[in-house]
Amino acid sequence: MSIFVNKETRVLVQGITGKEGQFHARHCAAYGTQIVAGVTPGKAGQRMDDIPVFNTVADAVRATGADCSLIFVPPAFAADAILEAADAGVRLVVAITEGIPVLDMMKVKNYIESRPVRLIGPNCPGIITPGEAKIGIMPAAIHTPGGPIGVVSRSGTLTYEVVHQLTRQGIGQTTCIGIGGDPVNGTNFVDCLSAFEQDPATRGVVMVGEIGGNAEETAAEFIQKRMTKPVVGFIAGLTAPPGRRMGHAGAIISGGSGTAQAKIEAMKRAGIHVCANLGVLGELCREVFK
Repeated sequence: MSIFVNKETRVLVQGITGKEGQFHARHCAAYGTQIVAGVTPGKAGQRMDDIPVFNTVADAVRATGADCSLIFVPPAFAADAILEAADAGVRLVVAITEGIPVLDMMKVKNYIESRPVRLIGPNCPGIITPGEAKIGIMPAAIHTPGGPIGVVSRSGTLTYEVVHQLTRQGIGQTTCIGIGGDPVNGTNFVDCLSAFEQDPATRGVVMVGEIGGNAEETAAEFIQKRMTKPVVGFIAGLTAPPGRRMGHAGAIISGGSGTAQAKIEAMKRAGIHVCANLGVLGELCREVFK
């Protein structure tokens, strides 16, 4: 099994006629993902390969039954693209776009909270259920179908590193999710952990956090109180100096808040198996998950 996406998921791509949209839509389709439509205003009637293009998400949903949107829209227009997908009744929105203004995302978050739509991202690599559906920009070849481990991460590239190490240890993955590192995003650690806890095919989880904010501490509290499955954790940014942003907009230490050490201590108190050295995470997972 899996969480959030599977081989039945029908995907439309907003921004499919742009360079990034075309490139990644083709790779997703080649993996076996059902890419059923594209959306670019003013280009209805065109096709990207054999994929029909529509002017609006609503038109695409009516014509194809798409229930997921993958967004490759420039930052200035990405928030409107998310809202358009939500209005059209799409159940899952995966926003890859980096650099969406925080104020725009605050409006989006407030709007979608009362609607039956899940947002993954923005500024994320997306989500993949190996062997079933790849909805994002992750390298497909490093993933191994069949589980039993779920992966959730704030960092895109560290997600790839973790997955690669799991695969090298012969450990398959149920679903791998990059939730993004922006200060305001959609799906969070707790959302993913809760879903993995309920998924019978997932027997353990790897959680990758980073400095800034309190998402990891909140997740640790949830794990301690609600999860029965083992969790391996890693925090990036242990040597980051206070006040300096490290890659993601949300990865910044403010005063004594958001430090890697504080997060690591919270994770250890919650019974999470904390990996201090990313280079040996695969070996630790082999030991913990057996």
